[in-house]
Amino acid sequence: MTAPAVPAAPRAIRVPRQLVGTGTLLRFALRRDRLFLPAWVAVPALIVLATPGALDGLYGTASARASLFHQVAANPSFRALIGPLHGTSTGALTAWRVGVYAAALAAAAGLLVVVRHTRDEEESGRQELISSGAVGRRAALTSALLTALVADAALALLVTAGLAARGVAGALALGLGLGATGLVFGSAAAVVAQLTESARAARGLTAALLGAAFALRAAGDATTPDGSSAATWLSPLGWLENLRPYARERWWVLGLFAAAVAVQTAAAYALAGRRDLGASFLPTRPGPAAGRLGTAGALAGRLHRGSLLGWSAAFLAAGIVYGSLTDSVAGIVQDSAGARAIFRRTGGPAAPADAFLASMTGMLAMLAALFAVASVLRAHTEETSGRAEPLLAAPLGRLRWAAGHLTVAFAGSALLMVVAGLGLTAGYGARPAALLGACLVRLPAVWAVGGLAVLLYGWAPRYARVAWAVALAALLTGWVGPALDAPRAVLDLSPFTHLPPLPGAPVQWPPVLALTALAALLTGAGLVGLRRRDLTG
Repeated sequence: MTAPAVPAAPRAIRVPRQLVGTGTLLRFALRRDRLFLPAWVAVPALIVLATPGALDGLYGTASARASLFHQVAANPSFRALIGPLHGTSTGALTAWRVGVYAAALAAAAGLLVVVRHTRDEEESGRQELISSGAVGRRAALTSALLTALVADAALALLVTAGLAARGVAGALALGLGLGATGLVFGSAAAVVAQLTESARAARGLTAALLGAAFALRAAGDATTPDGSSAATWLSPLGWLENLRPYARERWWVLGLFAAAVAVQTAAAYALAGRRDLGASFLPTRPGPAAGRLGTAGALAGRLHRGSLLGWSAAFLAAGIVYGSLTDSVAGIVQDSAGARAIFRRTGGPAAPADAFLASMTGMLAMLAALFAVASVLRAHTEETSGRAEPLLAAPLGRLRWAAGHLTVAFAGSALLMVVAGLGLTAGYGARPAALLGACLVRLPAVWAVGGLAVLLYGWAPRYARVAWAVALAALLTGWVGPALDAPRAVLDLSPFTHLPPLPGAPVQWPPVLALTALAALLTGAGLVGLRRRDLTG
């Protein structure tokens, strides 16, 4: 008898050896970032989706939108700040008003995600343990890029679906442009992660690339009214403008994004195959044979030195730029009822120039709060990486050790606001005392956000990164809330809205003192928790 035929087993999908384990690592990365990714996707998406309704109220007529179009075209300072306006529809105004800034947030998310799942993992030693199993050489890099792709695809989908009623083509162009910008900087971070030896350096260099892209776009937009400058075309943020959502879309510009992602991804893969795990092409220089740091505070200052210098340079440049734009922007604000309403909600019922300066100092203070949170959480990183434990094994108390990082967080944020005030004075050319006071009066709110980070780190280090969400929520509320005419109850959730909008408003000391006391209370409570709990590893 003939034996019955045995059905052939289904052929397994062959995965290249270099990518074995990518799916598992991708699921693990999405599981780890289950709070981080939704927040970073939701913030730019909410900014974009909430804008059309506010613009309908401010520029509800065709004549008002046409007037704004001509004002923007004739004002290079305003174009440098926001970008050129390519159309007069509400969709075109939305892409102009928030497109560049939403793209910058998407870019920041992309670079943070990729560095977190590549160089961060190698620096902590976790990648070496994972690579000892059945994991391909390029699986970690691939999973990091796919994680960024998932976040950018979600952002593109949300924006497209939310704005489809305003025009499907324009909504698709804006959504794809935002997602593609995030991928460009995510793939750039993948290259930088191969070149540098530390995650901090990788984040700093990629953030510098983002800052350079913004500066190139601003310089190019200031010279031409339609975004055709060569400097604009050198910036991925300029590509988003020239995609022209809701203004006769240029679909071929998406090819620039695709080419940049492909080239940078190929470069990252090539570099990843030519180095050892944990090594880099730009190794850190060895320190001196004899140590020069005698205290925990000196060590903290050395760890934060590069970050503080970079932030200070950025704040000085931003202050000079905003100060130099004051007179030009004040003119367009005076001529536009919509712009005047937005700036007066953030800058108070003052003259247009004072309202603009108050708005800019408020925005810089919100960014300084991000620095404070990052500096506090650096102590958390030192603890979880195991570098704090050898220090604390010596005759060094936890409070003395943490004091170095907290000094940088609070004194460093104060330094940033002083530098911003000096930059505003240099750019505006007048009123140094008023501008410096406007910057310093925002410090209690910055310290309150930093104090919350200390509280979370001291008592619940596992959830310390929630402080990022709080800082971003304050930034979103203070930046977008007034433009959207949000209810006062929503605006009051941010500590920054309780401070006097200097210059141009009288100083109100009760909220300043109350927020200062709140910051001190939160910081003290956090240090109590740090002293009582066990170290995390």
